[in-house]
Amino acid sequence: MLSKEEKEELIKLAKSEKLRKEFKKLSECRYNPFIENNKINSDKFLKFLNEYNEFINHAQKPFKKIIDKDMRL
Repeated sequence: MLSKEEKEELIKLAKSEKLRKEFKKLSECRYNPFIENNKINSDKFLKFLNEYNEFINHAQKPFKKIIDKDMRL
């Protein structure tokens, strides 16, 4: 839970024009390395995931086929 002072500070920051401009600048400079020509490049993404798993020394698990016939969420 936020204290009364913390809530007031957040409300004050939400009204700050300077903070809004800074966040707008940040969002305009955002870069996603997996998107090319407005589409996700799955090869780059999979390469990243494989290299990350290697970096954290994550052992690959053998594939297990799901045999359940009635899967509901």
